[in-house]
Amino acid sequence: MSRGMNTSLIVTIVRKGWGSTVLEASVEAGARGGTVIGGRGAGINEKEKIFGVSIEPEKEIVLTLVPAQRADAILEAIVAAAGLNDVGQGIAFVLPVDKVVGVAHFLDPSRR
Repeated sequence: MSRGMNTSLIVTIVRKGWGSTVLEASVEAGARGGTVIGGRGAGINEKEKIFGVSIEPEKEIVLTLVPAQRADAILEAIVAAAGLNDVGQGIAFVLPVDKVVGVAHFLDPSRR
């Protein structure tokens, strides 16, 4: 287990089908990869209706573990690629990471 590596987690939530765009942009900006998982929206702006029946729009959540010093540049690339400055396109945020395990390639740059 590694502590104090100065690592950040970028969490990006976008409409279904946009996860690969986010992942590609983050890798091009210097991330080593990421994980895309499915989800459902449940906010006040998430309600859509089909034939008068409310549905919850499907989402993709992209988790990207990055060195903290690269987080801003990678986040900027994600925002640009996914159009996150436009209303309704999605959201991204960055969290500090206290401990990391299972990512030897992340800890040792020679293993790239």
